[in-house]
Amino acid sequence: MENIQKFAEAVTQNVERVIVGKREVIELMLVSLLCEGHVLIEDVPGVGKTMLARAIALSLGVSFKRLQCTPDLLPNDVTGVSVFNQQSRQFDFIPGPAFAHILLTDEINRATPRTQSALLECMGERQITVDGVTRILPRPFLVLATQNPIEYEGTFPLPEAQLDRFLLRISLGYPSAADESQMLLNLRRKHPIEEISQVVDGMQVPAWAQQVWEVHVDDTVREYIVRLVEATRRHDDLALGASPRGSLALYKASQALAALQGRDYVLPDDVKKLAPLTLAHRCIVHPESGLRGKTATGIIAQLLESVPLNLGDGAG
Repeated sequence: MENIQKFAEAVTQNVERVIVGKREVIELMLVSLLCEGHVLIEDVPGVGKTMLARAIALSLGVSFKRLQCTPDLLPNDVTGVSVFNQQSRQFDFIPGPAFAHILLTDEINRATPRTQSALLECMGERQITVDGVTRILPRPFLVLATQNPIEYEGTFPLPEAQLDRFLLRISLGYPSAADESQMLLNLRRKHPIEEISQVVDGMQVPAWAQQVWEVHVDDTVREYIVRLVEATRRHDDLALGASPRGSLALYKASQALAALQGRDYVLPDDVKKLAPLTLAHRCIVHPESGLRGKTATGIIAQLLESVPLNLGDGAG
């Protein structure tokens, strides 16, 4: 896993020239890339979500497109449209922004459900069907969607089926005072995004993603993942527990995190670190429990304290 660790370190150091003090967030983005998954960032405006996506795309040397979601955005604005060519007397397909390696879908919950659904096929199947023709999307392919957790007026909450398509739900958060001071210092002359360049071959990501599957997961750790997910389905405060896709997301993300850190085996701490990020957005809290202040993230944290690891049960 040394090559994956070197890839991660090169990208992280390059992106940190733009995004100061967010190494853990950058690491999670690379986890998603290696899992060929997608990321939902819930955070307030101005914390660097767009810069993060651009910096990663530049570091990998892959294509980047930004889609600003509004209520009047149509599905064809995402996937593309066929236009009649007067000269050839045929329809020519003009690809939409979804035909990119990294797609930033800004404020995804401001798009209508019809437009949101246009992303389901490309996120789940890595292909787009327009006018009966299916076109394969490039690899690597990462959808980075954002939404503001504070302002909900005029928005369309993502349905459970679409939330389940995201491997991780994360938040950047505000920088520390020292990091914010360093950010201002870095911006004295021109934006650092203008100075960074490609440091790795992004076309190697699918091959590295295949290597991630080789990371060993002990029976004890695998059973621990299953018990955690099952516990969400039996919890009294949850109307809906995590899906089997959630189990796979936690399993695969733990393998990717281990690989990024140069290990060929998963630790229980990998699972504990990623469980809130992979499972919480797949769970629905009972309304009455929500009124009592219960949150899915808080419930997952409680389960991590109560669900036993059972070290003596698994095989090495």
